Amino acid sequence: MVITRVRMPHRHLTPPAKSGPPRDAPRPPGNQRPTPGGRQWWIVPLLWLAFLVVIMLVRAPSGTPPAHLTYSDFTAKVGAGQVRTVDINDKGAVSGSLKNGTKFTTQLPTALGTGSLQQQLQAKHVQITASQSKSGGNPFLSFFVTFLPLLLLVGAFWWFGRRAARSVTGGLSAIGRSRAKIIEAERPTTRFDDVAGYDGVKQEISEVVDFLRNPMRYAAAGAKGPRGVIMVGPPGTGKTLFARAVAGEADVPFLSVTGSAFVEMFVGVGASRVRDLFDEARKRAPSIIFIDELDAVGARRSGSGHIGGNDEREQTLNQLLAEMDGFDQSTGIVVLAATNRPEALDPALLRPGRFDRQVTVPLPNQAERAAILTVHARGKILSSDVDLGTVARATPGFSGADLANLVNEAAINAVRADRVLIEAHDLDAARDRVLLGRREASNALLPEERHSVAVHESGHALVAALCEHADPVAKVTVLPSGMTLGVTEQLPEAERHLYSEAYLTDLLAVRLGGRSAELVVFGEGSSGAANDLAGATQIATRMVRDFGLSSALGPVGYAAAGPHYLGETPEDSIRQPYSEQTQRIIDQEAARLLREAEERATGLLREHRRALDRLAGLLVSRETIDGSAVLDVLRQEGEQRRESDGNLPERAVEDLRAATPPVRVPGEVPGQEDQGGATETGATETGAATGTGTGAGS
Repeated sequence: MVITRVRMPHRHLTPPAKSGPPRDAPRPPGNQRPTPGGRQWWIVPLLWLAFLVVIMLVRAPSGTPPAHLTYSDFTAKVGAGQVRTVDINDKGAVSGSLKNGTKFTTQLPTALGTGSLQQQLQAKHVQITASQSKSGGNPFLSFFVTFLPLLLLVGAFWWFGRRAARSVTGGLSAIGRSRAKIIEAERPTTRFDDVAGYDGVKQEISEVVDFLRNPMRYAAAGAKGPRGVIMVGPPGTGKTLFARAVAGEADVPFLSVTGSAFVEMFVGVGASRVRDLFDEARKRAPSIIFIDELDAVGARRSGSGHIGGNDEREQTLNQLLAEMDGFDQSTGIVVLAATNRPEALDPALLRPGRFDRQVTVPLPNQAERAAILTVHARGKILSSDVDLGTVARATPGFSGADLANLVNEAAINAVRADRVLIEAHDLDAARDRVLLGRREASNALLPEERHSVAVHESGHALVAALCEHADPVAKVTVLPSGMTLGVTEQLPEAERHLYSEAYLTDLLAVRLGGRSAELVVFGEGSSGAANDLAGATQIATRMVRDFGLSSALGPVGYAAAGPHYLGETPEDSIRQPYSEQTQRIIDQEAARLLREAEERATGLLREHRRALDRLAGLLVSRETIDGSAVLDVLRQEGEQRRESDGNLPERAVEDLRAATPPVRVPGEVPGQEDQGGATETGATETGAATGTGTGAGS
């Protein structure tokens, strides 16, 4: 039996009104491959130049062109006895030579008749020859000259198309080849030391590399190396980063490919690429194959009734199953895969013999977050007031990618202020930017709206300070950011993995503190509590349905069987493992818990009405306050009660203790009651801040 962890939200957001319905080192320039066709760009211009030369040679006249004579000049020269020879064709075209050697051409008027001309030529003893007119010259040359531009255009299209096909898929002959990136000599610079935290994950994965390096060490103990290791976890936790570290550490070839690279529009291409991938691995054995986003090719197969659209993907999966279970273990091929959807994978793929190990890469804990922040802070100038441990405490639920984005946003915020030094408030602003969105300076609220938001956030803050098991208040603001109009943030004193019923009950009261403050001050609620109501309803429903904290339903739980790193799908919410009667009981019990939490919060705020009004006025004037200001307001209220009574009655002592609980100061070392137990826990931890606010809708 195991005890699983759950995650509870700790940021209460005030939505506004709606207006209607890891990085690789850059490759040096000298090692960059030229773009396809970059070296032979001159071929097409050269072909066009050759075409122009051929045209010019064909059209160019050979020798001196003959003189053209009119018919009158021709007959005059004949009469003068200057013509030596003439050549007359069937079209009346005449070419000949004079007695002085000059060439000439002329045209006979065939329509007027040429009888007298013949007699005149014979009388002058001119040599007469007859010929037939040419039909257009060399037919082949004419055809070639006519269609040469079209042939050049077609050839250019064919050449460019072939180059493009070769650069994308290697041509039609190589369409079934694997697209894996083979890493042998030039390895990534990422090492296991660059991956902060996750010592257990690094140990399991590094054993794969050690097995390929020293197989005889394991064989001496009778141990067999794993055939496959699959890394599962939420997005952004560093699964691909671990693969890059393996590629950097391993002394064996590393073949990297994504799951989507197997499936194409052509049937059988995916299976062919799987075969080619493992053939390449066998040639380079011992080697490692890394398949990123394995769920793209290894998703659960449908039943026999679904035929058609999934045939290609299922054929690819079947080939992958055969290759993983069929290759010889002595070849030393290990398959490393990563996915954030383990529930979608086919069971045949996860069985021992294919993927022997399933390594969970969870969200980092507080110590790991501090180590990750230290890694991402390399190369940046941090101010002396920056405490990465405090930042790690303020960011529970952040993944490694979120922390990298947080540090980068802080650096951008410093550059925006013309600084290279990153200060603590830059990290705070970056955290708000990541969680809430960009602060809208132009989103000015009306005076009555500003007061309503201040009252709402004051209710959250006071209820959190008055509840014994609630997390301490860190910051309260009424400045609009992103989709929120105000935020109350709570920071957990310790990394919680287990939640008691008392903590969840206080969490419900804090969630409904904003709405309760509106009821106490204005006598009515507003649409600003929509986000709070949705979050509180979800918590109350889980208390009844998943945690068994309802006497009416009893110790019955209907929690999801497996982890959903990408959230529950619509199909999961539709398939309820209980009846409508049970659902009715769950709804009734959740409503009861919410009503009790609202009544409790309303009673606390009525009792501390002076502190509520003072804190709301403080928020209106300052816009942002920290948790110590909330405690000061409660202390001042207790002192005023003592002064008004003239002594220190027992009731005032109780109020003062309630107003200043011993664990409310942020940053104190948590007690043993907040550390949870030593039981194994599993899914998530607390959120970063409790945020509630007011607005016109959500």
